Amino acid sequence: MDVQELADRLTKARTSITAIPQLSDDHPGLDLETGYAVQRLLREGRGPLVGWKLGVTSRAKQQQVGVDSPIYGFLAGDHVLDPGEPLVTGEHIAPRCEPEIVFVMGRDLAGTRVSATDVLAATAGVAVGIEVLDSRYTDYRFTMPDVVADNASAGRYVVGTPVPPGGIDLRLVGVVLEHNGEVVATASGAASLGHPASAVAWLARSLAGSGEGLRAGDIVLSGGLTAAVQVSAGDVVVATADRLGSVELACR
Repeated sequence: MDVQELADRLTKARTSITAIPQLSDDHPGLDLETGYAVQRLLREGRGPLVGWKLGVTSRAKQQQVGVDSPIYGFLAGDHVLDPGEPLVTGEHIAPRCEPEIVFVMGRDLAGTRVSATDVLAATAGVAVGIEVLDSRYTDYRFTMPDVVADNASAGRYVVGTPVPPGGIDLRLVGVVLEHNGEVVATASGAASLGHPASAVAWLARSLAGSGEGLRAGDIVLSGGLTAAVQVSAGDVVVATADRLGSVELACR
């Protein structure tokens, strides 16, 4: 299959804000390796990378969709929302928000044997964040290779104020997601691969396979901790995490 043509389809869907059928409808042989090849092509022309995002970090979700590991995507500068900056819903196809524990890397980290302990030692700060998912596929219908090709449904993200990770057991950090003043979901950090740092370690090991790694200053979204909530203009979403504070996202 023509990997560049698949990347062009997804780029057109994103820039025209128009959903398309999943790629595997036309290419049933699409696999994860090809999905990541498409994703690498999507990075071209997006400017310098600012970090990475993880997906499918819940063990239950992995079993549900038939995979045994997370997936990852890249974060470019145009994914960033500054605190207080609204999400313009019309710039997205079908935005959904989920709470995340976010890592800010303090030094480079790479290799096939990176552990959660290594991640915590290399982390300058952790924060609560909100990731805005936006699938380019109609009705969020896709296979795992499809969503990998679509950069793991990356849309936008906003990060609260980072704090040093020392003394915080991120497995036990309680997280609350509010939508228009109503609590819609709760979770703990353990929802991300048992420990958010374990998810980031998996990412570092996976990137090593293509000669890449985490860099000082990188932002890493360690995986959604609850089901995502669909948002529209006028909505307000708040994510709060024990000892990490809160972050708010208004939609217009």
